[in-house]
Amino acid sequence: MSSRNVNKRKIFNDPVYGFVSIPDELIFDLIEHRSFQRLRRIKQLGLTHLVYPGALHTRFQHSLGAMHLTSKAINELRFKGHNISDDERLGVLIAMLLHDVGHGPYSHALENSIVENVSHEQISRLIMNQLNDTYDNSLYIAIKIFNDSHEKKFLHKLVSGQFDMDRLDYLKRDSYFTGVSEGTVNYERLLSMLNVVNDDLVIEAKGIYSIEKFITARRLMYWQVYLHKTVLVAEYMIMKVLKRAKQLSLNGVKLFATPALEFFLKNKIFLNDFENNSEVIENFLKLDDYDISTSMKIWINHPDTILSYLSNSIINRKLFRIILQNEKFDKQYVEDVVLKTMKMFNIPREDAHYLVIHDQTSNYVYKPGTNKIGILQKNGTVEDIADVSDQLNISLLAKPTTKHFISYPKEIISW
Repeated sequence: MSSRNVNKRKIFNDPVYGFVSIPDELIFDLIEHRSFQRLRRIKQLGLTHLVYPGALHTRFQHSLGAMHLTSKAINELRFKGHNISDDERLGVLIAMLLHDVGHGPYSHALENSIVENVSHEQISRLIMNQLNDTYDNSLYIAIKIFNDSHEKKFLHKLVSGQFDMDRLDYLKRDSYFTGVSEGTVNYERLLSMLNVVNDDLVIEAKGIYSIEKFITARRLMYWQVYLHKTVLVAEYMIMKVLKRAKQLSLNGVKLFATPALEFFLKNKIFLNDFENNSEVIENFLKLDDYDISTSMKIWINHPDTILSYLSNSIINRKLFRIILQNEKFDKQYVEDVVLKTMKMFNIPREDAHYLVIHDQTSNYVYKPGTNKIGILQKNGTVEDIADVSDQLNISLLAKPTTKHFISYPKEIISW
């Protein structure tokens, strides 16, 4: 157990919500822990600031904000007579506080490039278990809620669901920092409409228009911010530069990297390595955005053409051209781009995928079914918002929107 601080009543000034209190001594200790402090060095929206310059907020800020909303939600549910013990309240607050503690640098870049099919949720779970050992099993209830193994299922729904405090905070916060006003949601109105029926989180019927606005805001934020075509290409490019660095490193090519990044570049890391090798978690906790950006600045001068070109393109914002469309691209068109790129950069076909990115992206706005957003009617019944909304065509929003894209160096188009 860490030494206890004398003054644990702390308040921070959040630009979105104003003054927010740290509600418990254990939460204060967790915030002070290096595992959580690391989130100060990881931007919430990765490379989105290359499009929206204000989007420099961090996962540290988001996690505190989501915990604050969770606290307000618990207060509302208690006010409406639902039995939530102090231990359960603390557990759900900790689960929300630590829900992103396993995130790697630059959004999802790490889990899609230099580790082998390991998600940030899996890493978060392992770090929470580690912290539970450090704090004498004090995170036991939080871990049960995070894993959805707690008997009160609605507590997990506050942390992870189609309407949860994670989404509510990131929509509000990301809208604020990007300046995209279409993402603004009335979080206070939504929280005041929360209720629980049959162990499920629901929204009271008089809040239906607010929840419709929430769904609409999420849709607009995905296509204007999260899947903005320039953001999309930047995120794919950073994944490609990390994959290239890893390939070179595994092949014995010497390249600069910070010690933490070098560990992941030189080793194939799977989930069982995170679970069974303490050195993996230790290096992960030292890894943040600065390791990647510092290394890329040096890689600009590396003799490998692909590594150098990609690093320079990201650091100096010389991003690839990207074309999105609803239909698949003609195979011959893609082949022509690949051949031109191979010739211009003098690279073999097996390396062309680093510079010609051909893929698709999909987004569900709302998924009807078991993990639904339930609307509590005045007669006490609960219905899926997809069945009762008269403002939204949920049947259309429930279908995945898929965009096909191709991205490549801008020089290719005029070459």
